[in-house]
Amino acid sequence: MPFILFNKPYHVLSQFSDRENRPVLADFIAEHSVYPAGRLDYDSEGLLLLTDDGRLQARISAPEYRLTKHYQAQVEGDATAPLLQRLLDGVSLKDGIAHAVGVERIAEPEGLWPRTPPIRERLSIPTDWIELVINEGRNRQVRRMTAAVGLPTLRLIRQRIGPWDLGTLAPGDQQTMTNRQAWRQLGRQGQERIA
Repeated sequence: MPFILFNKPYHVLSQFSDRENRPVLADFIAEHSVYPAGRLDYDSEGLLLLTDDGRLQARISAPEYRLTKHYQAQVEGDATAPLLQRLLDGVSLKDGIAHAVGVERIAEPEGLWPRTPPIRERLSIPTDWIELVINEGRNRQVRRMTAAVGLPTLRLIRQRIGPWDLGTLAPGDQQTMTNRQAWRQLGRQGQERIA
């Protein structure tokens, strides 16, 4: 019974088939008995978890468990302390108030792989990198939150979900463990770092 940590590349759907013939999980993952525990947008990159254990999938993705998700986002604009504080205080979205659990300005991540196509560069507008932690999973939540404070997201990489992190997985790579090992790690997630 596999549990898969997958580094989902940019412009790959978090599903195994697509009527429009866009890249999908089946292009990378041979094990088709698994399904995603949560989703990651087509235009986002990074950690996606897959399992064939329905209870484990629900425990990871159900909102009531509030499993933290860590993102690195390249944003357009200057990520000042007051703007980051607004993310912590909560921003109003169409589906309610959304709060970051943690947020900080960071240097461009080391070892970051190139994205194809690269993000647009505008000489007159600066960009910054932030790490943002949430414990919800609303549709396009991080992008909507950063846009609400005037920092549109240009690139978004999910680095961590609960106790699992991307580590050194390159885009399209995966690491497999058993569901039993995943349950054990989830049981230890109480000691997880928040930010």
